Amino acid sequence: MQGFVDFIQGFLDLGATVILPVAIFLLGLFFGQKPGKAFRSGLTIGVAFVGIFLVIDLLVNNLGPAAQGMVERLGVELTVIDVGWPATSSIAWASVVAAFIIPLGLVVNVVMLLTKTTKTMNVDIWNFWHYTFMAAMVYAISDSIIQGLIAAVLFQIVCLKVADWTAPMVSEFYELPGVSIATGSTISYAPGIFLVKGLQKIPGVKNWSADPDTIQKRFGIFGESIFIGLFLGAAIGALAGYNAGEIIEIGMAMAAVMVLMPRMVKILMEGLMPVSESAREWLNKRFGDREIYIGLDAAVALGHPAVISTALILVPITVVMAVILPGNAVLPFGDLATIPFIVAFIVGAARGNIVHSVIVGAIMIAISLYIATDVAPIFTEMATNANFEMPEGSAKISSIDQGGNIVNWLIFKLFSLFN
Repeated sequence: MQGFVDFIQGFLDLGATVILPVAIFLLGLFFGQKPGKAFRSGLTIGVAFVGIFLVIDLLVNNLGPAAQGMVERLGVELTVIDVGWPATSSIAWASVVAAFIIPLGLVVNVVMLLTKTTKTMNVDIWNFWHYTFMAAMVYAISDSIIQGLIAAVLFQIVCLKVADWTAPMVSEFYELPGVSIATGSTISYAPGIFLVKGLQKIPGVKNWSADPDTIQKRFGIFGESIFIGLFLGAAIGALAGYNAGEIIEIGMAMAAVMVLMPRMVKILMEGLMPVSESAREWLNKRFGDREIYIGLDAAVALGHPAVISTALILVPITVVMAVILPGNAVLPFGDLATIPFIVAFIVGAARGNIVHSVIVGAIMIAISLYIATDVAPIFTEMATNANFEMPEGSAKISSIDQGGNIVNWLIFKLFSLFN
């Protein structure tokens, strides 16, 4: 069993830049594409994700130190450290239930496609770690592999149904036809869609508008996404207490993120569209005129400038909220750079309105902080069992991504009733 777990972990360590091209290539062959065409599609998508993750690394490597600088300037002392999704995923894959998740997840997805209970063919296998963490949490309180796997399946079903529901918005707003997003951290913030709809019905508030197009019309060349990135990056550097040179450096980095990310997403769609068309033709021949979505990593939504703009504004807001929210014990750190992923649906629902997106995003992150605080004891216990090296000076750990995941928390509480 341990050998199989090690094999799975080794496969996942290859990352999305290897796993997704392989999955797309195999899908292309399955749907009748010629090997050369299928290989080109997979290779193009792999290249696109290499570029996307290089840009994300640029974002993370600049936001992480800036966030730490803000925390130090505020003199924040909270007892639970947000260790971020990389540490969270490693804790998940260390669980004894991890070996079952990928094969089980693939079977569940196929069964749901055949029974027409989902339209999403989720090839984002790399992000199955969210299901694994769900299973590991339930296993930790029940000592039952069966209960853990049931919890993982429930989590996956919710992800696929939310992916189906939001796919039209992803297609229209993000201009990603045939794509859905089933990433566990992103679907947790889907309730924010209802908050956006409510906010946009409030007299006065509904007229607060600041989307990239409006900003560019009002400020001309200085309203372009490259200048927005420069300004927001410099503002974060100033809040972190950086010197003039460092402020300019982080401003340039964020300007680069704004410009490069949309380019990478265009390359991604170049590789995806042939496979998507082949899948649709194959399904239409066998099941009639049926819509099918290819489930991808939420990174594909980061190409819209409103997503990055909203996330950069929410970074200092999240740090301040952690300080002033009564009862919160989580110190945001590791997952501050994942905010673009968790606000993707909110920004899409708000049609790129940055003001509404920031308001709703702040509300949802506040909820996540409380949830992450609540699960910190079991999160820390799982980390200890996985021989995870605790951050220096921290008594407990958690994360905004999966520790503060609303769907994860609701399913965990359900199983807690029986254990």
